[in-house]
Amino acid sequence: MSEKIKAVIFDMDGTILNTVEDLTISLNYALGQTGHRHDFAPDDVKHFFGSGVRVAICRALAEEGTPGVKEDDPEVERVRKVFAPHYAEHCNDHTKPYAGIPQCIAKLRAAGIVTAVVSNKPDFAVQTLAKDIFPGCFDLAVGEQTGIRRKPAPDMTDKALKDLGVARDQAVYVGDSEVDLQTAENSGLPCISVTWGFRDTAFLKAQGADILVDTADGIAHWVAEQNA
Repeated sequence: MSEKIKAVIFDMDGTILNTVEDLTISLNYALGQTGHRHDFAPDDVKHFFGSGVRVAICRALAEEGTPGVKEDDPEVERVRKVFAPHYAEHCNDHTKPYAGIPQCIAKLRAAGIVTAVVSNKPDFAVQTLAKDIFPGCFDLAVGEQTGIRRKPAPDMTDKALKDLGVARDQAVYVGDSEVDLQTAENSGLPCISVTWGFRDTAFLKAQGADILVDTADGIAHWVAEQNA
């Protein structure tokens, strides 16, 4: 990168927060209340999420034995309507930041780097978790909302860059999945892939990840190296 990095944009689930237990509980609750299989384990749910709630529900229903379910299927919406209020109430019951993430963000901000979250989680959950778990840590948080195409489309990161007043060649994206790699590519940003999240190292490498970090401090270290 020719320009110094002025902004780091983070994914949320699997990148800065381990949300899988609360997602699992709420998804299984919603599926159970609507008459579907509802015994999915956290390792299953990790692979359901990444592209938004509706896609996660489609994947759960497919695993149940109903292939070809689309996001606009009425049954998907019926499950989502049960999931949303339950998750809104319980999204922070068991969710915790990954080791070293708060310190990493503090180090970036101390170096004058602005920080943001861009996530396919419902916007209400993104705002709640950013405020409750990371008070004062992010200059901006953007979740799934009407009128903005979700990742891997570049719209959410484009909005973040515009609102932050940062040029594309002055930012880096940090995520844990193939969706994040695609988002970064579609947005014209380098991508730091973390190895502790919802996808493992071998999978990320197979998806083309070329900047991988095993610790939160590795993020701040990589940014510092680029700005040296």
